[in-house]
Amino acid sequence: MSAEGSTAAPKAKAPKAPKPAQAPKASQAKKEAASTGAVQIGIEYKKDVDFPKWYQQVVTRSEMLEYYDVSGCYILRPWAYRIWQEIQHWFDNEIQELGVENSYFPMFVPAKNLEKEKDHVEGFAAEVAWVTRAGSSELEEPLAVRPTSETVMYPYYAKWVRSHRDLPLRLNQWCNVVRWEFKNPQPFLRTREFLWQEGHTAFATKEEADSEVYQILDLYRQVYEDLLAVPVIKGIKSEKEKFAGGLYTTTIEGYIPTTGRGIQAATSHCLGQNFAKMFGISFEDPQGPLPSGEARPPLHAWQNSWGLTTRSLGVMIMVHGDDKGLVLPPRVASVQVVVIPCGINTKTSDEDKAAVDERINEIMKGFKKAGIRAKFDDRTTYSVGYKFNHWELRGVPVRLEVGPKDVKNNQALAARRDNGEKITVKQETLVQEIRDLLDTVQSDMFKRAQVTRDANIAHVEDWKDFVPALDDKKFCLIPWCEDSACEEEIKEKSARTGIATTEVQDEKAPSMGAKSLCIPLEQPQDKPIVAGETKCVSCGKNAKRWALFGRSY
Repeated sequence: MSAEGSTAAPKAKAPKAPKPAQAPKASQAKKEAASTGAVQIGIEYKKDVDFPKWYQQVVTRSEMLEYYDVSGCYILRPWAYRIWQEIQHWFDNEIQELGVENSYFPMFVPAKNLEKEKDHVEGFAAEVAWVTRAGSSELEEPLAVRPTSETVMYPYYAKWVRSHRDLPLRLNQWCNVVRWEFKNPQPFLRTREFLWQEGHTAFATKEEADSEVYQILDLYRQVYEDLLAVPVIKGIKSEKEKFAGGLYTTTIEGYIPTTGRGIQAATSHCLGQNFAKMFGISFEDPQGPLPSGEARPPLHAWQNSWGLTTRSLGVMIMVHGDDKGLVLPPRVASVQVVVIPCGINTKTSDEDKAAVDERINEIMKGFKKAGIRAKFDDRTTYSVGYKFNHWELRGVPVRLEVGPKDVKNNQALAARRDNGEKITVKQETLVQEIRDLLDTVQSDMFKRAQVTRDANIAHVEDWKDFVPALDDKKFCLIPWCEDSACEEEIKEKSARTGIATTEVQDEKAPSMGAKSLCIPLEQPQDKPIVAGETKCVSCGKNAKRWALFGRSY
């Protein structure tokens, strides 16, 4: 990515945003908001001081979402939904290139379907919402609202698959799901209804299924790293943490620096043949009859499922946001550049005002032609300072300031949202310089997040160092035996009890003990596990691989 356009900018002072303190003084921007009936802007809590309240204010005041009358359900406003659409567009193109087709299945699940797969149902039983009444009549059979769609789709996969020629069957749907068990929902992170895509595929061989699992996992990595500028770790879940009823689960894990917690960002599961056997997804053996003429037994399909949710937006906000609000990666921002007329006052001539408008309209045409998503903030009821605060809160990657002097000098002043740096750009190269600047912002945001994440992964080879590393808000990479009993023991031994915390809480991690996040696909090269010699940090048994543990959302 190019870093052109780094010329030092003149020391023009932009109006300061409101200081994010818990008891802020009224700023001019807030006074203007009150006088015009606008929603109050500005973040009153510091990210490192009161993270939950900071997060709550950022997601609402930036107009990402609105709270709804049903607890745990939220309204995704256009500012957030457009980001989800950018993710959808990119990912949908990629999976269609792989041969996956989109479809849609009903959201209601007959109880008898859920009962077919006990391990799967047990994993979701506490989360299932049920419909038992229609009007004044009780339903003959209760209907579950889908928590996921395996039991909705697979009876029809069994109907459609008869021969190996019907495989692979690779379907995806973009839809909503409902999971209702928890008591303390968090916007984007844990919501009772959320949007996602869920892919469900069936293959004739395990090799084909395995290949797709990792193809999809890497696409998820690209969504986070290339679109959202959030570094993730690819890995395999432990037996305890894998998808209920599946063969194995692969995952990408994110890191939230402010709390030191991990977060499961997306998963790609190999279901093996378990669901195929339960639902009868089988096909004739392509080898034909046995030499004796007897028919060979039918073969069961090998299946995968994989999903990415709107949780991704919450991860992006927590990783990049600052005390002024959102900081959006350019590739997903609905507005990449906001253009604001500056330096205009009561003494400015009508001729100069018209020249500024004409120049900005010319710039906007250039942006549109170049595919840069830009907005001209031509509101006359707000001051320049209010506009600066407004767009900083909403995280627009680049602000372009154009005034009478800039018109005369054939230039404009560009300000980066991510680091506040300002540069002067010449009119004749403005579009290309802004395009390069957006690329630079995207790259720099990812690099900063990656450096922070990497600095907070502790290689722990002695148990006495494990809990101190967790309390220092780090991940722990440990030699591990991969035993489920050991995993539970690590969680219990590392739990914090009786300690007050201001971190965002949820029912999935009530004790705050460390859980296994994943077994990284990329194992440390400088410290290989030596069979029979390297011992598990917790129980002392022979270690199999390095595993990543941490406190988690």
